[in-house]
Amino acid sequence: MPRFLLLLPLLLSTLLIAGCNEPEPVALAAAEPIESGDSCHVCGMLIDEHPGPKGQAFMDKQGSALKFCSTAELFAFLRQPENETRLSHAYVHDVAAAPWPTPDDDAFILASEAWYVAGHDQRGSMGHTLASFKERRHAEAFAETHGGELYTFDDIDLELLARLSRGELGGGEAMGAMAGHGDGHGGGH
Repeated sequence: MPRFLLLLPLLLSTLLIAGCNEPEPVALAAAEPIESGDSCHVCGMLIDEHPGPKGQAFMDKQGSALKFCSTAELFAFLRQPENETRLSHAYVHDVAAAPWPTPDDDAFILASEAWYVAGHDQRGSMGHTLASFKERRHAEAFAETHGGELYTFDDIDLELLARLSRGELGGGEAMGAMAGHGDGHGGGH
């Protein structure tokens, strides 16, 4: 038997052991509490003075949160080309688990896994915002009661936000501060 075949089991076991010692992935930073005096990264408004779901973005896995007074402001920031590729993760409030007027810090969920309703009759800090939900069934029930259409994280782009700001998705009042944030291409469900 050739000599290298005798060494093959030793080589394979060494490779298996080496594979077991891979470093564990770095955990994502947890959502941070909204503190009195925290201001929105986009508009500068005091976050805790306004109703509706809020957002947070982390540009690296262990950095500190950039906080936003509404989910619409969060997405206006995230969908800028210079920010899309830098995003590690983001959080939004689960509207089903937190009261609209004063969302609870314990109700933050990953934004990428949430369901969103746009075009509903509820207002956030800048007028119309995106209602965010952990479960699709809660988003559907909200839309049935308050109007609007369902979207996923990937569906929300600058064009959808512009339509939202112009009042083209229903719900009446436009979000003037969102107008002019850019153009994009999008779709809905």
